[in-house]
Amino acid sequence: MATYSRLTRVAAPLSEVWDFHSRISGLEALTPDWMNLRVESVTSPDGDPNPEIIETGSEIQVSMHPLGVGPRQTWTSVILDREREAGTATFRDEMRGGPFEKWVHTHRFVADGEETIVDDEVEYELPGGGLGRAASPLAVVGFEPMFRARHRATKELLE
Repeated sequence: MATYSRLTRVAAPLSEVWDFHSRISGLEALTPDWMNLRVESVTSPDGDPNPEIIETGSEIQVSMHPLGVGPRQTWTSVILDREREAGTATFRDEMRGGPFEKWVHTHRFVADGEETIVDDEVEYELPGGGLGRAASPLAVVGFEPMFRARHRATKELLE
């Protein structure tokens, strides 16, 4: 399985960075406009619609139409786990029913004084069996601009 990662230092405390990433409004603010994101629905683990804070077990139905090319892609993002301890916080989400055979995105946040290190890691696999696995490392060409924009937006919105 291929892995993509990006690390950024944000001049904001962990509590603010964590709170921002715990809300759908954070996802919407970080996704570049050219991805044409639509959050179709958000459901808490108890089945309540539009929870304020995204928790373990929450499901987010999204669609994207990158650069307006090809058909709109839809999937469910499921929050697999969320943990916050002194000085660190992590959550993982998994794409289900989307354009990737496998997609698990781990968001790590580490306090460093009044700053926070933001670390995104995606384990993924393209569809198509062996051919998809072989081509998966090439997907970085698409990930890099998106994650660069997300990290830049994190800094602009929180610093």
